[in-house]
Amino acid sequence: MKTPNIVILLADDMGCGDPGCYNPESKVPTPNIDRVAREGMRFTNAYCPDAICTPTRYALLTGRYSWRSGRVHGGMFNWEPPMIAAEQLTMPEMLRRAGYVTGGFGKWHLGAEFPTVDGNAPIGQFAQRHPNDGGNLDFKTPLRQGPMDRGFDEWYGFICSSESLVYDGPFPAATIDVYPHPKAAGVEDLKHFELADYLPEVTSRAADFVQRHQKNDQPFFLYFSPYVPHVPLAVPEEFKGRTHGGPYGDYVAALDHYLGKLLKVLDQSAGETLLVLASDNGSQFFETGENHRPNGTLNGRKGMVLEGGVRTPMIVRWPGRIAPGTSSDQLCGLLDLFCTFARVAGQPLPTDAAEDSFDLLPVLTGAPAMQPARDSLVVKAATAHLGLRFGPWKYIAEPGFAISGADPAGSPPQLFHLASDPGESTDVLSANAEIAENLRAQLLDIVVKPRSTARLSPS
Repeated sequence: MKTPNIVILLADDMGCGDPGCYNPESKVPTPNIDRVAREGMRFTNAYCPDAICTPTRYALLTGRYSWRSGRVHGGMFNWEPPMIAAEQLTMPEMLRRAGYVTGGFGKWHLGAEFPTVDGNAPIGQFAQRHPNDGGNLDFKTPLRQGPMDRGFDEWYGFICSSESLVYDGPFPAATIDVYPHPKAAGVEDLKHFELADYLPEVTSRAADFVQRHQKNDQPFFLYFSPYVPHVPLAVPEEFKGRTHGGPYGDYVAALDHYLGKLLKVLDQSAGETLLVLASDNGSQFFETGENHRPNGTLNGRKGMVLEGGVRTPMIVRWPGRIAPGTSSDQLCGLLDLFCTFARVAGQPLPTDAAEDSFDLLPVLTGAPAMQPARDSLVVKAATAHLGLRFGPWKYIAEPGFAISGADPAGSPPQLFHLASDPGESTDVLSANAEIAENLRAQLLDIVVKPRSTARLSPS
């Protein structure tokens, strides 16, 4: 099997109710996302599996549940140290070992070691805003343990949550008016543009990456993760008022448009390409515009362990290998892409890598599975609040169960039968106490003991 190019297109805070291929009642036209669905496989039981950006990106790029890192609360703030341990194998590192050239564009949000002129911690570290934020950052010394040290040959994008500094490789290259600019010396010498210009900018750079590498014998891995439709809703002027979904819907339409531009370049590239389109968590909005529901009929939103927070609209396209216009109800999570890509690339995994990831290749291609696909998946809120999907059931433990860091006086456990109640409207725990106890025990077992890390050799 010829090794394909691999592409991840990761939206930021887009819900399952936004793309028309998932929600016929959507008030937002998404012709390019819908085209990918017509040409590939649409997953109806795919999870992030976290309800907020930082932990989802950790799970995706390491193949591990985010809480195994020791971090159980929310996203990263400014100038935080790396969330991914130095010894942990990442997806781009794994693919680079397999001979891929790797490029990332958009949003990292997994921390780094930020050099400072005085050797102290960056001013404003662990904060979202600080009156002298980043005042001692050293722009002349390269960033350490950021994207370039974790497997990316090229990087252009945000590193941390302030979204005011854009890095080109390991050095700051531009500022954007989202939060106040860092007070570091040299910031005035950087390029400046508005947030509304960021989506076109990163799309152009991602397209250039593809065009430069499309004719090489070496396959490429593209991680395209624009900051859209995350708030603030910086809708480009030409998309304002285009939809019935309000400014949020207009922003989703802009995302779809620029995805279309990138897809056009990918479609013209030499060689076959395996493409995955998904979102890092659900939308933060219950309703926008003229009764547009970004999470569709799902209950909850970004940050919550309910389906609206953790379900993702995942579509996989691989011409010639995946039957077009198909769908799968296989339970899966974005963390399963790690093991799947390793199998596609023919790259054996060490036993201490991606221990929570399952191989989806047989599901994608219809080939007999060498090992069973997953039958359960842990999901997590922005806080220390865990749930477990198993078959038609979803068990939600009380906050803080099995991992510390939550208010013990939080909500009691819940049980939902998603096959008959996908909107999680009725808690059926009292009528199914034995099932709930079994799922609770299974959840605890997964948290305490990760699954066997024995690997089969890639076929």
